[in-house]
Amino acid sequence: MADDGSAPAAPRKRADARRNEKTLLEAAAAAFVTSGVDVPVRDIAAKAGVGVGTIYRHFPTRADLIVAVYRHQVEACAEAGPALLAESSSPHAALAQWIDLFVDFLVTKHGLAEALQSDDAAFQTLHAYFLDRLIPVCAQLLDAAAEAGEIIPDLEPFELLRGVGNLCIGADNPRYDARRMVGLFIAGLRLH
Repeated sequence: MADDGSAPAAPRKRADARRNEKTLLEAAAAAFVTSGVDVPVRDIAAKAGVGVGTIYRHFPTRADLIVAVYRHQVEACAEAGPALLAESSSPHAALAQWIDLFVDFLVTKHGLAEALQSDDAAFQTLHAYFLDRLIPVCAQLLDAAAEAGEIIPDLEPFELLRGVGNLCIGADNPRYDARRMVGLFIAGLRLH
């Protein structure tokens, strides 16, 4: 069989498709923050610079799009942990920066939490996915900070994430600064 040069096009299309999907997910996440999960698909398409049909090709239902955005954001948070640990001045600094990203994730889910509580089967496994991806990252950061003697030892990652999550409840109230409260909480973990 002669090589007509068409073989290299398939990987390029896959890379383009991945880029398009990432652009769509980021546009949808931004739209969810500003307008909630019921934002019109045409607004997401415009923000991503694609047609509405492109969104429906990638995500046939709104639930598919919400799940994909949620997973995309969880993955970004999970991937940030090891990178911050490698780049930060100390394990505690990496932990504080990662918790800040986690807070971003929690407080910018505008309407996502309510959607996730629905009976839609697409949302059933997301909480377990969230815990499966983020608890090990949190554990890695906590272990590094404890081994460096920077924080109190024996903190459970689930308890920390749950505590941060509880501090983020009501973050939409202008009289409550969830970031400040979480910052005080994380600072309080320090040994010295």
